[in-house]
Amino acid sequence: MGIKDKMIGEQSDMLEMAVRICRGYLHGPWKKITSNDIIFKRISGGLSNYLFHVKLQKGNAEPNEVLLRFYGQTHGEHALESLITDSVIFTLLSERRLGPKLHGIFPGGRIEEYIPARPLKTIELSDPQLTLLIADKMAAIHSMNVPINKEPCWLWNTINRWLQTIDENSFTSKPVNSFEDRLSKYDLHCEAKWLRNHLLKIRSPVVFCHNDMQEGNILMREDENLQNLVLIDFEYCSYNYRAFDIANHFLEWTVDYTTPEHPNFTVNRQNYPSQEQQALIAVTAGFY
Repeated sequence: MGIKDKMIGEQSDMLEMAVRICRGYLHGPWKKITSNDIIFKRISGGLSNYLFHVKLQKGNAEPNEVLLRFYGQTHGEHALESLITDSVIFTLLSERRLGPKLHGIFPGGRIEEYIPARPLKTIELSDPQLTLLIADKMAAIHSMNVPINKEPCWLWNTINRWLQTIDENSFTSKPVNSFEDRLSKYDLHCEAKWLRNHLLKIRSPVVFCHNDMQEGNILMREDENLQNLVLIDFEYCSYNYRAFDIANHFLEWTVDYTTPEHPNFTVNRQNYPSQEQQALIAVTAGFY
């Protein structure tokens, strides 16, 4: 069997699986669908997740279209723990209407609300109306009580993991003035220690944080109703210092991830929010 035939076979298997899942977990017209009654399209796929858009050919059901998420590699204790945590967080955010609606959980994946929307553009983060709406959603997330580890471990574990990666590659040859070469000239272990001491001194409260509030994770529905912003991608959510979540969002104002050339992002420090903008966001997000 050729590669093309194999791909067609796999697509057919996934289609039949999608039909069975939607028939079992959704209501109304979904209960009697066959493969001929739906439009089935793969959106993305990788080691962690496979996403499919499923839409009814006819009818006005609610929902009329859904997103099927199949979990990828879930081997190992850490992967299983992350999967359970992600499911809990997604469910709670769905109930509070801070993220996509959860339609069902099945062995190996879940059925989510399909959102006809677009991600915000970097420049839109500084739009006065959007700025306050984003800060308001951030405040709602920070006020949540989520049944996971409430120590700010995620930040330090992530930093330590990155430092270990750098250390493991410190003996490889680096072109002069390359990113790797410039990175090796900094004492990052010392900087991480300073950051930890600094965060302890400012006494920023530890709250439930998104940790990745960048424009690609903030969707605006196709009707362009500013009140319809939806947050997605909660894989980095954890308890963390509130100051980190707000400061990280400030930095995202300066980064554009749509650059086609390597390293596929550009930084414009002139776009960093002014002191007046920072204060407005911080107040709305409950910092003061």
